[in-house]
Amino acid sequence: MKTAVDSFMERNQMLKPEQTVLVAVSGGPDSMALLHYFTTIRKRWKLRLIAVSVDHGLRGEASAEDLKYVEEMSRQWNIEFIGTSIDVHTYKKQNHLNTQQAARTLRYRFFHQQMEEKKADVLALGHHGDDQAETIVMRLVRGANPVGLTGIPVTREFAGGKIIRPFLGIPKESILTYCEDHRIEPREDASNQDTKYTRNYFRHKILPLLKEENPKLVEHLWKLSQVVKEDQEYLEREAEKLLEQAVDFEKNPKKVSFSISAFKAFPIALQRRSFHLILNYLYDGNSEDFSYIHEEQFFDFLTRNIANAKLDWPGGLWLQRNYERITLHFGDPEKPVPYRSTLDIGDTYRLPDGSELSAKVVSGNHLREDTWTFTCDLTHVELPLIVRTRRAGDRMTWKGMEGSKKIKDIFIDHKIPKELRDSWPVITDQTGKILWLVGLKKSAGPESERPGEWLQIHYKQPKEDT
Repeated sequence: MKTAVDSFMERNQMLKPEQTVLVAVSGGPDSMALLHYFTTIRKRWKLRLIAVSVDHGLRGEASAEDLKYVEEMSRQWNIEFIGTSIDVHTYKKQNHLNTQQAARTLRYRFFHQQMEEKKADVLALGHHGDDQAETIVMRLVRGANPVGLTGIPVTREFAGGKIIRPFLGIPKESILTYCEDHRIEPREDASNQDTKYTRNYFRHKILPLLKEENPKLVEHLWKLSQVVKEDQEYLEREAEKLLEQAVDFEKNPKKVSFSISAFKAFPIALQRRSFHLILNYLYDGNSEDFSYIHEEQFFDFLTRNIANAKLDWPGGLWLQRNYERITLHFGDPEKPVPYRSTLDIGDTYRLPDGSELSAKVVSGNHLREDTWTFTCDLTHVELPLIVRTRRAGDRMTWKGMEGSKKIKDIFIDHKIPKELRDSWPVITDQTGKILWLVGLKKSAGPESERPGEWLQIHYKQPKEDT
């Protein structure tokens, strides 16, 4: 086994000479074999070894004894030791987590702290080939995306250094044999036999059945994970180009949006990978609650002929489509508050979104007419002006039109997202006549070329945050 692990470590460039290595040790066969293995290479690599161990407090005296055992074996093998006890039960209740999640969070918090305090370069973990196989099969059953088939990473960045898993390429059986050969008598955690935990159920019920069909299951799944990993690394690089070109990311609060046509211009494989990169961004890499169902819903939003639709996703995330744009954001946006205010000549009114409306009188020699400016004959308007949000039944007419049209239908014609309609500014005169649905429709423009006084209203868009 040692030769295989040596080769695996060198191939994956896990170590450099004279590094400080923390070895996470529970007292079980995997971690004890790992700790012993490092004693065999310590001198050659000139390593500083520190065993770190956590009593989760879940098994009373038994787990406390595990901690003492690791401390004693560390002393015998002349290895520095740091141990701690954590209160998983309290943390679990306070943060509404299951036992495994709470234990993992506190355990890695401790590891992170020790990495920083000891200025360590590496945290070594005892995951092995059977753990990798269990992870891949579990993700397959749950409906994982292709990235999930890469399994547990061999190395990853952590606390200014990195996590390494030297045993990931070897089966559990080799580790047990190693312990026997070196007379290591590890502690047995009774909870590892409890099949109420999902991983234990797969370990003791599912994997043995699969191994009966294929004794080389662990080896084959390992090879699969590496092939998928290489493919995914390439796809991820290409998908990142898609994100740069077609997707807008916002930070505070986190929000992602994009044009459907721009997104769909890329191959479907990159669209799918980009979708998962978006989730990684929104969930800080922790998007395990998503399955193929959510992926199908996402692509349904891309392809189905719908104007407005919305889905509530895990963790308070909303998937929203407004015509040709899709947005993913946390929290259901608050409904806009209706507003109504007068706008006198010479005044400026600031709208809730930071945009501004101003009104003034200009001479016939200084007329201005564009998308964001409305001009009309002053004699055709009853002052003061009113700036307000839409009301049920609002209608308006414009030059060359017979009859009138509902404001609601104008919004639909211009594909204005639903969430913007209730805050869109409507300008009327004192009689209630709608003069301008800002940026969309104007009731009338200048009626003649004769000189005189004209009302001019200008809309100024809000400044973008820099």
